[in-house]
Amino acid sequence: SSHLGFESLSACHFFFSGVRWFRLCCGLVTPGWCGHLVRMKIEMVRPIGSAMALEECPAGARPEFAFVGRSNVGKSSLINLLTGRSGMAQTSGKPGKTRRMHFYLINGDWHLVDLPGYGYARVSKAEQGLFNECVSAYLSGREGLLQVFLLVDSQLPPQDGDLGFAHWLQECGLPFSVVFTKSDKLSGRRLEGNAEAFLQALGEAGIEPVERFACSAKTGRGRGELLAFIGGMLPAKPKKKRSSGVQLGWMKRG
Repeated sequence: SSHLGFESLSACHFFFSGVRWFRLCCGLVTPGWCGHLVRMKIEMVRPIGSAMALEECPAGARPEFAFVGRSNVGKSSLINLLTGRSGMAQTSGKPGKTRRMHFYLINGDWHLVDLPGYGYARVSKAEQGLFNECVSAYLSGREGLLQVFLLVDSQLPPQDGDLGFAHWLQECGLPFSVVFTKSDKLSGRRLEGNAEAFLQALGEAGIEPVERFACSAKTGRGRGELLAFIGGMLPAKPKKKRSSGVQLGWMKRG
């Protein structure tokens, strides 16, 4: 079986090759989807609305991929990297800027959802409660949500808020992947150490993310792999059928 519990994490080694994050663990060299990478080209990005409640979310049944993390984790920068639009999601030096859920239509096929950040100490308890109510209602009640990407600052040791949110996602049966951000700010060993510590903490709590990525908005690391992962989860587009009729248009020429 390719599923391995984190109790064997001490035997795992995480390393980088270009922008790919591979896992070598008891013969498991790469995640299964890496063998079926499909390059995704972002041709169209369009904001389609924002919401403070589930009932305010845009209508439609397109697949959705939600991004969430602590305030100042680099979520807006990562979204700008993925979409290839530097000003799509507003970045700010002040944490807690995103207060609403923002929806973007990508290539006319799927929605990227920017969820408010959590864990900003200067936000009032009322606003923290609003985040909990707003985001939990969306995550637990939104049809079409295929994956949650939990963003974790690779510069920090495991944070209780991140671990707690991962635990809540698993308790709700929501598939999620971990994205370690700001990977350019650390050496390879320090990055691997912080990532391994976080994944080990998840494993000790019996939590298994679907996948894990290392990304950098500055260098572009991880963009292709993350988009390929999303592309692999999208339903296949129906192929255009060739006309079976006899084409006689050539007879009118000349």
